[in-house]
Amino acid sequence: MATGALLRVIKKRAVSCPAFPGHSIFRHGSTLVVAEHEGGVIKPPSLSALAAATCLPDPDSSVSVLLAGSGPSLQQAASHAASCHPSISKVLVADSDKFKNPLAEPWAKLVHLVQQSGGYSHIFAAANSFGKNVMPRAAALLDVSPITDVTGISDSNTFVRPIYAGNALCTVRYTGANPCILTIRSTSFPVHQKSVDSNEASISQVDLSTFDADLGKSTYISQTSQDEERPDLGNARIVVTGGRALKSAENFKLIEELAKKLGAAVGATRAAVDAGYVPNDLQVGQTGKIVAPELYMAFGVSGAIQHLAGMRDSKVIVAVNNDADAPIFQVADYGLVGDLFEVIPELLEKLPEKK
Repeated sequence: MATGALLRVIKKRAVSCPAFPGHSIFRHGSTLVVAEHEGGVIKPPSLSALAAATCLPDPDSSVSVLLAGSGPSLQQAASHAASCHPSISKVLVADSDKFKNPLAEPWAKLVHLVQQSGGYSHIFAAANSFGKNVMPRAAALLDVSPITDVTGISDSNTFVRPIYAGNALCTVRYTGANPCILTIRSTSFPVHQKSVDSNEASISQVDLSTFDADLGKSTYISQTSQDEERPDLGNARIVVTGGRALKSAENFKLIEELAKKLGAAVGATRAAVDAGYVPNDLQVGQTGKIVAPELYMAFGVSGAIQHLAGMRDSKVIVAVNNDADAPIFQVADYGLVGDLFEVIPELLEKLPEKK
């Protein structure tokens, strides 16, 4: 059966972390990484931004990490940051209730304050919702132009970023004043295991005596997240995605069941999100999340250019669609022309339970 080939693909995938071609271990000037933390640890996208910061070519450079928030988890995150990478020389901690919630305005002003005292040549952040929200505001305060969604670093002033929904790569040379502000596509800068003999960086407090938050422009209301054991979509090793061909939210549960069996994250196309099958935080694509898992399985996904922009860097792509001319087959490593309502139940029957 055709599903037998899909089963063999699933079983073959192993965890790996390939290096990005052309990356250097050197840095330039002094670099600041604006990092997020949760539960006392640095979030994976921020670790990828840190990995990108180590690619700047200057052996005498230093890398500092900026954390903000309040409470014990902030101090735990600072300890984690101090020991998570040998390139980090200093961890800057802004401990205040003003940063308890991820509002862009106080964070942008914090970056401006730290830059004025530190005089960094580069400021890095992940190109996720946090980085896209904060860094353009910080750039405006510093009167510089940010370079967004960077996927490659050629030298200290030359960077590569995708354009035209990822169908072309643009090489950008920064000629402005310091700092050069960059947001990093985390899937392009894998995080390697930390060295066991790495030295811990120093931890220092940011002087907030002159800080004025001015929170009149926005107010934090609440934050909701899915209470599930499922892996985070942006960092999962396996992603199972469904499209509009699922036809209903009830049918989309087939995707969720398959993801549960595989220990995978669930993704969706914009069409499926717009149709109300799943919430928009599961959307993969140009206006959703960018993913690059070991295995990406697409069921009933046509392969619109906007969707391909969010998953084309996946290591292995498996597509199931009843339309043999669907664009998704042009990027798929393995393709099956068939009815997903027959293929998924067969996979569920033959796959062993996740241990």
